[in-house]
Amino acid sequence: MRNGKCAIFIAQELVRIFAILDAMDRPELHDPRVLRAIAHPVRSRILTELDAHGAMRAADVASVLGIPANSASFHLRQLARFGLIEEDPSAARDRRDRAWRAADAGDRSIQLDQVEKMPGGKAASKVFRRTKAAWTHHLVDLAYGDDRTPGVQRTVAEQALRLTKDEAGELTNEIVDLVDAWRKRNQGHEDDGRTSYHVLHIVQPLPDQPVEG
Repeated sequence: MRNGKCAIFIAQELVRIFAILDAMDRPELHDPRVLRAIAHPVRSRILTELDAHGAMRAADVASVLGIPANSASFHLRQLARFGLIEEDPSAARDRRDRAWRAADAGDRSIQLDQVEKMPGGKAASKVFRRTKAAWTHHLVDLAYGDDRTPGVQRTVAEQALRLTKDEAGELTNEIVDLVDAWRKRNQGHEDDGRTSYHVLHIVQPLPDQPVEG
């Protein structure tokens, strides 16, 4: 089923987080404080836009998200505090200019079972899962909604196949690598008619019972 810009594959969202894990003075990814930081809707969106755009300034983030510049600066500082983003000197215009990028440590997956073993982890996990579930429902509602804006692509693809657990993991990695190649190819190309698209995929066993409409 296809309808009109944002290639969306209906599937469980692969959590893609960037963190500097070798910095001993910064919380690690399974730290509940980090999970709470990225559960915040604005900060989660900032990470998403940095992922798509590459380096951005607070003014850029404010413009894209439609929030005040001081609010953008605050959330950027919070993300930097937890090692999720870092300054990008190569993108700065001068010494006073501050451009931010996702911390260069590769893609990281959040292991919620590890988070939940930490003090305050279960509460942080609950907030994170609730926030992500709400965002996923929002994306699905948009994908199946009535919006037919010209020049906007929305795609929903559902496919079933038989896999072992290891094969499911391999398939997931292949999808991630494909999307990542496109992301890297188009990063930094501003004012070229492109917009940020969200690719959402779920790889999981089919439910035992169909859901009645």
